[in-house]
Amino acid sequence: MKLKTTALLGAAALALMAGTASAGDLVCLITKNNSNPFFVKMKEGAEAKAKELGMDFQAYAGEKDGDAAPQITAIENCVAAGAKGILITASNDSVAPALKDARAAGLLVIALDTPLGDAEAQDMTFATDNFEAGKLIGAWAKAQLGDKAAEAKIAMLDINKDNISVDVARDTGFLVGFGIEVPDLTVMGSETDPRVIGHESSDANPEGGQRAMETLLAKDPDINVVYTINEPAAEGAFQALKAAGKEALIVSVDGGCPGVENVKAGVIGATSQQYPLDMASKGVEAIAAFVKDGTKPSASEGLNFFNTGVNLVTDKPVEGVPSIDSAKGLELCWG
Repeated sequence: MKLKTTALLGAAALALMAGTASAGDLVCLITKNNSNPFFVKMKEGAEAKAKELGMDFQAYAGEKDGDAAPQITAIENCVAAGAKGILITASNDSVAPALKDARAAGLLVIALDTPLGDAEAQDMTFATDNFEAGKLIGAWAKAQLGDKAAEAKIAMLDINKDNISVDVARDTGFLVGFGIEVPDLTVMGSETDPRVIGHESSDANPEGGQRAMETLLAKDPDINVVYTINEPAAEGAFQALKAAGKEALIVSVDGGCPGVENVKAGVIGATSQQYPLDMASKGVEAIAAFVKDGTKPSASEGLNFFNTGVNLVTDKPVEGVPSIDSAKGLELCWG
């Protein structure tokens, strides 16, 4: 096997981050961009595993999230190159027809992190159990409050109002973990528990997190628990609370290095850590098995996807909720 690095920038806004010598055992990774640390870690895991297994490797990425055209071009390029499998974090569901064509051409297609809306567009999804990630931080927050959990005032900082699968799973998982009844686990906001002050869109970034927290504090200045979709939103929420002279228990999901540092610093009480490197490396292993004898990956028990694991990271462990401390979280983090 021979690996080389190439860069292609064209009208399709496509970036080819690693080359290949032959297409016999070629595996392709296609991510939304090549700057997000989450996707950088995916590439690291996939490339290392491909090299270990003697496979050729190509990694493609668009220039920005939400732009599917570069990903569709990448899919077509991988099929034309004779790839045996594709790993993809899809920008949106408009890539589904190209992926279905790839499957029809004999490629194994694995969605990473988030499934496609069309079940026929992928053979399997390798992802974090986001509902479990939410449950862990919900159970931890409830245990931290103890008897005061019955009087909690909870702010929910989601991505947006679009009911994105990851957003819904983390949101509803947190509420279930906290002990709040959720009538419909497929959408956000179906709960009627008065402890939930409201749901606001954070756009999963610090600016949005601060804006969302300010909106909810205006609704109820006594909020004492803050759920956030990810750690950048948590950082924004913390800044809003600080500016208002307030304190609250903040929980989150992701496990990136900056987020774990914020656990260590006490900004975030607990976060659920996911593992993008494992998603990609295990995906490459699955494609290698498919190349060898046609074996396709199976879903984890009780789930409709392959679970790549999650750990609660906190320096304030509670009985009954398994966790690792921030020191261990920093060993395993990304970004």
